[in-house]
Amino acid sequence: MKYYHIMIAGVGGQGNLLLSRIIGDAALSKGLRVRLGETFGAAQRGGSVHSHVRIGREVYGPLMLEDEADALLALEPLEGLRRGVQYLKERGLAILNTRKVSSIDVNVGVAEYPTIDEIIESFRKLNARIVYHDFTKIAEEVGSPRLMNVVMLGVFAGIAENEIPFTIEDLKTAIRSRVPQRWVELNLRAFDAGYKFSKGYVMK
Repeated sequence: MKYYHIMIAGVGGQGNLLLSRIIGDAALSKGLRVRLGETFGAAQRGGSVHSHVRIGREVYGPLMLEDEADALLALEPLEGLRRGVQYLKERGLAILNTRKVSSIDVNVGVAEYPTIDEIIESFRKLNARIVYHDFTKIAEEVGSPRLMNVVMLGVFAGIAENEIPFTIEDLKTAIRSRVPQRWVELNLRAFDAGYKFSKGYVMK
């Protein structure tokens, strides 16, 4: 593996930045170089946020090029599609949360919101490998909708287990170090719930 690139897309308040740092810590534990880059829309909760996670033996710039992402974690469907169109490579892996959270752009009428079916079809036209589900619902069942990001990390880890340059335990170790102590066990349960979901998922 020369490089592995992950795009994380969502809106403010969904835990985008925490995910990028957990993944970065897991990669660093393997002796790899990591560069993180974040781009923010409106500087408030609800604005567009996307993170570039670049991993490799020699990685210098923080931002990936177009069509360079090996994987996309779409915490919000429309934001995921926007970044997927720009960054996801041919046959890249897209993990898509289907629970909508309208961004400020949508709320003020600057952008229109397509249906979830239209978003999924757009990913198929990109020739992406797509896993889609209401992962917020799984997080709610674990204990809190705020755990959705970590549920999706577990799904990604399970689906891409033979592709990613770090292990499941590396990610769990990173969760333990990044999450406040009182929330560690709940976050680990969320991760495990996502991982379990991945092993029963049939790619459509």
